[in-house]
Amino acid sequence: MRPYILAETNWKHLKEEKIELAILPWGATEAHNYHLPYATDNIESEYLSAEAARIAWEKGAKLMVLPTIPFGVNTGQSDIYLDVNLNPSTQLAILRDIISMLNRQGIFKLLIFNSHGGNDFKTMLRELGLEFPKMFLATSNWFQAMEREKYFEKDGDHAEEMETSLLLHLKPDLILPRENWGDGKEKKHKITEFSESWLWTERKWSKVSEDTGIGDPKFASKEKGERFFKDVTEKIAHTLVKLCEMGKDGYS
Repeated sequence: MRPYILAETNWKHLKEEKIELAILPWGATEAHNYHLPYATDNIESEYLSAEAARIAWEKGAKLMVLPTIPFGVNTGQSDIYLDVNLNPSTQLAILRDIISMLNRQGIFKLLIFNSHGGNDFKTMLRELGLEFPKMFLATSNWFQAMEREKYFEKDGDHAEEMETSLLLHLKPDLILPRENWGDGKEKKHKITEFSESWLWTERKWSKVSEDTGIGDPKFASKEKGERFFKDVTEKIAHTLVKLCEMGKDGYS
């Protein structure tokens, strides 16, 4: 039993416990190239949040990892078979109920541990922060926490070298043999400015990728995934400790 994982702990342990920070892993259920499982984002969020929480817990941080929400915003993948979409308005309703519970029970800090690029919680947390002024609400994208070029040769953002390396480390039994891997080639929008950070439109996934991947996974390896996993969880754990130790708003 890991006492910092809500799904594994028990009432005997929690009855007298005082938790400072709740962590909510949030993933997605969607195709990841030909070779990775639909639960890739959920596997990543569960394993990374649990390991970061373990390190932080052993440093004295009082935190709790909530069960992973396995569905994310997949409006751009509506025609990809069995990709499950959760609308942002549904996410807002789920968050409101969870935050209401935490607020009622005196756990006033929540970190969303996001593992899916289609999820964007910032505007939701702005709205919910007004409803629950005692709460400290934050969101994180672990996949943006490190300088990728120090670990991987090829860039990308979906079932690419990084994600494939992580799954080779975490769940190699769920990955198809290399001969089944697609090249993750992305078809760019005709208006090139959409490739710049100042202009955005949703990608229609079946139009931009033949294999549903974005980024070539061919240089992925278990060793790269293991090294990245260790470094990113240690960085996140350091932040979790600081979140537990800080005052309500972090400015005083």
